[in-house]
Amino acid sequence: MVLRQVLEIVELLDGAWVDAHLVRRFFEERGLKMVSVEKVNGDRGATEFIQLRIYGSSGRGRGGDAPTLGVIGRLGGLGARPSEIGLVSDADGAICALSAALKILSLQRQGDFLPGDVIIATHICPDAPIVPHDPVPFMGAPVDMRTMNEREIHPDMDAVLSVDTTKGNRIINHNGFAITPTVKDGYILPPSPYLLEIMQRTSGRPPSVLPLSQQDITPYGNGLDHINSLMQPSTATDCPVVGVAITSEAVVPGSATGASREVDIASAAQFVVEVAKQFTREKCSFFSGEDLCRLVDLYGSMKHFQLL
Repeated sequence: MVLRQVLEIVELLDGAWVDAHLVRRFFEERGLKMVSVEKVNGDRGATEFIQLRIYGSSGRGRGGDAPTLGVIGRLGGLGARPSEIGLVSDADGAICALSAALKILSLQRQGDFLPGDVIIATHICPDAPIVPHDPVPFMGAPVDMRTMNEREIHPDMDAVLSVDTTKGNRIINHNGFAITPTVKDGYILPPSPYLLEIMQRTSGRPPSVLPLSQQDITPYGNGLDHINSLMQPSTATDCPVVGVAITSEAVVPGSATGASREVDIASAAQFVVEVAKQFTREKCSFFSGEDLCRLVDLYGSMKHFQLL
């Protein structure tokens, strides 16, 4: 269980003065040296991107060839100050991604090393803007989506789990988390049976799948509605992307405080850790390459859906 790590990360991030340098020091004190921080100014303020790389025993960072998993904590901001006080619901994606990183480091200290590298990326912003949206307000981001994708996607990633709070909708309504079908090169592919099995095993419940529409996997800025930013990494990479949506029974605004359920975040983080174990051991595939090739042969490329 990753609950202990989630509680640590919540305490770390829940403050008006939190920044990426504080998070970097936190992880460096736990033995992680590969942490980079970059501050970026946007039209609506500034944020600090943070990227952590945990080396595997046979990963690229050590000259090996084991697959690399990317974990992106998607959010507009950790807080909506001065409008709101404290962590907002939108922070769940960052909390989950950083908690999974902390758990993998804990495994290493106990002698359990993943074969491949894991790259975790998110951004730290305690005062992001609130954006009007139906049925509830969204959290905006100080920088545009292209900037976020450029800083959070690493070319070494062979597959991406994109984690985001997904509570402001009437499409999926249960406390916990759900995964999306795999998205690659503009195609919405079937949900991975490997990921469904891991979800079922870690949650102890039948797997939940978040439905996607075609417009959900198109870039922000085209005038179309998107369920949220969960699938935006799929517009900026050729590797397969699966969304990990932290969900709730009630419709909850991203800007709401007191709405983060630590047990649900821990369940999603446990899923991320288990996927990292299996994917970097080449025991978990996100999609069928044979089926994708057949789709392209029959219907052509769908990469134009990745373009604005």
